[in-house]
Amino acid sequence: MSGTFTTSAARNIFFGGTVFFALVFLALTFQNERIIPQRDQRAQLAANPGIAVGKRLWETNQCIGCHTLLGEGAYFAPELGNVYKRRGPDFIKAWMKSQPTGTAGRRQMPQFNLTDKELEDIVAFLKYVSEVNTNNWPPNVEG
Repeated sequence: MSGTFTTSAARNIFFGGTVFFALVFLALTFQNERIIPQRDQRAQLAANPGIAVGKRLWETNQCIGCHTLLGEGAYFAPELGNVYKRRGPDFIKAWMKSQPTGTAGRRQMPQFNLTDKELEDIVAFLKYVSEVNTNNWPPNVEG
């Protein structure tokens, strides 16, 4: 058995595999460098400064502590990556204003006492997030 798999054969397999996977890695890197700029949404960010304000509100109110956004965050409350498409801006604002609902046996969202302008900014941020090209991820439509 030792005569069929020599040290030089093992070395050739190692170096050949290393070169092969290095070439695969480079090909995938160049492919991503070509695809990612097509998904760029910087023009949308520049056109609506409320998106950045909404993101700041999202972060300062620790929304990620309960909600997920494009699969990242806590799983205590619903995914909000596609809530704008599912519910629309008016529902989001009305929902946030009506919290907590006081329904027995349900988890409750706190009242953040946001102004109408802050609610508009949160909605602008959620609209922006809903338009990110995620290749249909997450697959669950309802979040």
